Amino acid sequence: MEEQEEVFEEEQEVVFEEEQEVVFEVIQDLTWISVGCNMKRKIKNNNQPLDIPEDCCVLCRLRDDRPDQLGEKVYLKEEKLAIHYLCLLTASGVYQRGQENDGVFGFLVDDIRKESRRCDRLACGVCRKKGAAVGCCVRKCRKTVHFPCGQSKHNFIFQFTGQFLSYCIDHAPQQSVGVGEGERPQSCSVCLDLIPPVLCYSVLKCPACHNSWFHRACIQRQAQSAGLHFFRCSLCNNKERFQLEMLTMGIYIPDRDASWELESNAFEELLQVYENCDAPDCCCRKGRSYSAKSGWFEVLRCRLCGSRGTHRKCAGMDLDTSDWSCLDCTQTMEVRGTGLNSTGLNSTELNSTVLNSTELNSTVLNSTVLNSTTAPGPDSSTVSPASCSLVEVHREEGVLEAGLKLVRRPNFDPRRRLSVRSNSPSPSCPSSATAAQYFLKQLVQQIQNCGVFEGPEGNKNLTLESKALREDFYFDVGILLAMCLVHGGPPLLFFSPTLFQCLFNFPCDARLSLEHMTPDTHFTHILSTMAKADSVEDLQRTMAAAWEYLELAGCNRPISSLDERDALVDDMVSFTLVTRMQLPLQRFREGLKTLGVFEQVQQHPAIFYRTFCGPEEVLDADTLGHLLTPQHSLAPQRLFTTKPPSDQHLLAPQLLIPVPRLLPPRPPSPQQEQGEEPTVLSYWKTFLQDCEDGRSSVSLQDLLCFTTGAEEVPATGLFPSPTLSFIRPQRPSPAGEVRGARDEALFPQSDPSTNRLLLPSNSSSYQAFKSSLEQAVSHRTHLLYT
Repeated sequence: MEEQEEVFEEEQEVVFEEEQEVVFEVIQDLTWISVGCNMKRKIKNNNQPLDIPEDCCVLCRLRDDRPDQLGEKVYLKEEKLAIHYLCLLTASGVYQRGQENDGVFGFLVDDIRKESRRCDRLACGVCRKKGAAVGCCVRKCRKTVHFPCGQSKHNFIFQFTGQFLSYCIDHAPQQSVGVGEGERPQSCSVCLDLIPPVLCYSVLKCPACHNSWFHRACIQRQAQSAGLHFFRCSLCNNKERFQLEMLTMGIYIPDRDASWELESNAFEELLQVYENCDAPDCCCRKGRSYSAKSGWFEVLRCRLCGSRGTHRKCAGMDLDTSDWSCLDCTQTMEVRGTGLNSTGLNSTELNSTVLNSTELNSTVLNSTVLNSTTAPGPDSSTVSPASCSLVEVHREEGVLEAGLKLVRRPNFDPRRRLSVRSNSPSPSCPSSATAAQYFLKQLVQQIQNCGVFEGPEGNKNLTLESKALREDFYFDVGILLAMCLVHGGPPLLFFSPTLFQCLFNFPCDARLSLEHMTPDTHFTHILSTMAKADSVEDLQRTMAAAWEYLELAGCNRPISSLDERDALVDDMVSFTLVTRMQLPLQRFREGLKTLGVFEQVQQHPAIFYRTFCGPEEVLDADTLGHLLTPQHSLAPQRLFTTKPPSDQHLLAPQLLIPVPRLLPPRPPSPQQEQGEEPTVLSYWKTFLQDCEDGRSSVSLQDLLCFTTGAEEVPATGLFPSPTLSFIRPQRPSPAGEVRGARDEALFPQSDPSTNRLLLPSNSSSYQAFKSSLEQAVSHRTHLLYT
């Protein structure tokens, strides 16, 4: 029995082992079947494209098409794929393995799809969404972002050069300020706005000159516009070091020509010549733009600038004349011949050399739009009411309040001509132009005495006033001063050199000292006491008394020797004049940008210095003689018409005198050029000298007012340029003539609308010439205007 039981147990063990082997084989087969199915399923998933819309970038998942920020957006219709160029360049797991024409700029489509599947498992550190294709190149760093997220949120720096590495903000390259770099710039060299004095992600600097600081967004826009061939520092013009540094700091520089070179027909206007008559009175019936191939009505261009023209007939030239210079270039050449430098020009010469010599000057453009005529005719000088801004001045409010109401209107346009109306009788307002000049003169006087300026007369600084900041009064004052300069107002002459330097940085990078402070103020007294301290104890007592002021300026530091006194005073001066006044200065600059005034002063600060800071120019005989340029005689048969313009009647109805409408001149005869006019011209120069010396009953200011209607030369000069012509006596005709019309040639005439003075050329002696001129000027300025 025992043996049988042992044999049975052995047989059971064999059966169990055989069953185990069978079960193991079945399990192994099932395992391989499962693995095979999974592999097939995995292969199937790999071949299946991701669920991304066709118009979305396969890397950043955005539909945006912003070439300036994301690069060109490439569409492959056959592959149903879209991608941004910069997203492709910065992706961490895709490389350029094909030729330039393969795929997308050498990146194969299969590689792009693999990269899209790889980043589909990575979350962005900014938006927390999947698809972060860009990672920090530091191995230990696990930060990943979408390219647009890293660019907009200031998290990453992308280097578009070499291996196209990307860095997070913690491992990004940084710029530093050297020890000997001097004062840090306060404005961006691209947009000229204020800039924080600390280098960071959004603020970069030039590695060559160290004086050019700029916003990252500004320099990126400049790189996009300039391209690889024209991108350089705007101050030092360095190209190699500048481009290498910008690429390192993550600025994308496209490898193409500048955008202005790629525009179609960008320089087409250079192939066109100027063909327009700019004479004050064009006598061509076909209009100013007509130019014949030859003859009287051929347009001759200025031989110096080429941007002005005139018909031979309109300028009184001979038929064989082919060489002509415009008035602006002639006056400029005369000023250069006197040897005056850029800082020695008076306001009249300033008008000749700077403001009227360039078509880009906003003053000249504005004056041309408002005052010039484009076609001949009896009403060509009348401006439509739509181009005027009405200014109502009430006695109880004052001129400044009227100006503030004007600039705060919703539909305010600074280019419109001013039309001034007052509810109180004005002492001298014979015309709308004179009323506007009187209004601007009073406006300048009231502005310099308002609460935002401090200091003695003619040497004003900006002051910090909380109410003015809250009401944005600094901005309004800047607009008003810009309008005063452009619309024919007087020179300002009340800015201090400190205020001019803080606004326009002239002299360039000059150090501010205690002498630049506004005298007789509390802060000036404190700093003067510190500067005069003879011992450390005196200095410490002064600092203890003014500890709140020092704490506010960040200068409340311990002083152990007098050697630290000067540095402390300089820091306090810089805080008082610059740091503390940043916001008022910024708003004041924004106001002065009206009509391009701020930009013009920045380009020519030395010339505009006298306009803002003085001293005031005195009108003398030489200046007025140079201002009135002699021209040829006017024809006696068509001297003027007796119908006055509607806007030039004088105030007194009983003394209403028609203002002559000048008609086209005729060329003078050689006898008249050699005989009468040179004599009258010598009388004119003698009369100017008599007016200056006080030997005449009229003054030089009276002559200027008689000719132009202005009591003084405006800051931007007179437009159109004043001219001096001669009247020839009218000869009697067989049919008889009206005696009154013939006698008009015996007395001087003026047309303030065109700034033209007409002198009689038939004066028998200097005394007769002087008497007729004094009578005409006195009658106009002293009788009619009062």
